Amino acid sequence: MRLTERVLLLATILITSTAAAQGTMPDPDSILIGNQPQAQVLLLGTFHFDYPDLDAHVTTVDDRVDVLSPQRQQELNELLDVVMRFKPNKLCVETQGGWLMHEYNEYRQGERKLGRNEFYQIGFRMMERARLDTMYAVDARPMVLDLYNGPDSLRYKPWLDSLYDGWSFGGTDDISQRYDAWYDAMDAAKKDNSLLEIFLAMNDDHALDRDHGGYLNGYFKLPGHRGADIHAIHWYSRNLRIYRNIQDITTSTDDRILVVFGAGHMGILKHLFESDPSYELVRLRDLIR
Repeated sequence: MRLTERVLLLATILITSTAAAQGTMPDPDSILIGNQPQAQVLLLGTFHFDYPDLDAHVTTVDDRVDVLSPQRQQELNELLDVVMRFKPNKLCVETQGGWLMHEYNEYRQGERKLGRNEFYQIGFRMMERARLDTMYAVDARPMVLDLYNGPDSLRYKPWLDSLYDGWSFGGTDDISQRYDAWYDAMDAAKKDNSLLEIFLAMNDDHALDRDHGGYLNGYFKLPGHRGADIHAIHWYSRNLRIYRNIQDITTSTDDRILVVFGAGHMGILKHLFESDPSYELVRLRDLIR
């Protein structure tokens, strides 16, 4: 048998074997979703417009975006024009409590100016544009704070103190330094891109997945399971609770929920919404015409 005939025969065997292996097993969504409608979610990961410097990565002053400048204000309107194509009927933001709605009511009454933070620049403006009456504060404390400050804190504090000894977000290893270089490059590139272009890049699926990878290196690799345990009761716990809060405010399959949070949260939240058949995840890029 000639070489070309062997190759063709092998290809035929592989194709036939693959088809046989797949068989007639059902697509999970044919049962889990079928023709049932799903609530829709748009995740809008953002950088913090007022640069509070509370995250592990701190943007240098020269690379900070002034969202109050006339040019950036025009770009913000262009971004929100695209977001409005989603036609949100619920808005979730990264805070807790009712203070933000109190400030929104003051803003509506002319008693407060529009601040720099994304709460105001995106949240308040989306409230007006979409004619919403509520901003849902869906942020959450991580479980570690419940353990550290709860009724059994004396029991948990020694263990938590030893667990967190020497830990922080980020790290000094090679891959963490590469993450720092990527974050710096993203900061520098913001100067040459519009807000819509910046948000499209930040909310790209691959970028969100890689961003979450930063939490899986550095001090995550402390000896044994320390880093994994911290991640579970700290960062992952917080985002699971955020997700649970969003489930609680989902009341209809007609819901179109806009979630505005720091982009660092979106790697986990994206995975959760992709996994849950109750929701259909809409991407910002899907709204570009």
